[in-house]
Amino acid sequence: MKKTFPINDPKNTPARAIEAIKSELRKYVKRERKKKLPEGVDFWDFDCKVGESADKALPLHVAEINQALDHAQADGWQAVYFEILAKPGIRTHKAKQSTSEL
Repeated sequence: MKKTFPINDPKNTPARAIEAIKSELRKYVKRERKKKLPEGVDFWDFDCKVGESADKALPLHVAEINQALDHAQADGWQAVYFEILAKPGIRTHKAKQSTSEL
């Protein structure tokens, strides 16, 4: 999904527009996570970017979407650009510490 959302919508207040954007992004991520996983893949991971426009977009973690929207509203952005692309993820296991080291 690559989309620019208007924050200052004449139909809604900015706070209401932010909530609608959050809702749409949550639905998209939830829908992507429900898709069937390819062979050898543990979960769906996401590459995310956010900014005032596509050329100003910076990478962020999918869990930071809500904070990014709150930041955009606080800074008075007219619109916010989101790029969320699903990719296969494979879990990496952490090395266990032996009890003698503790």
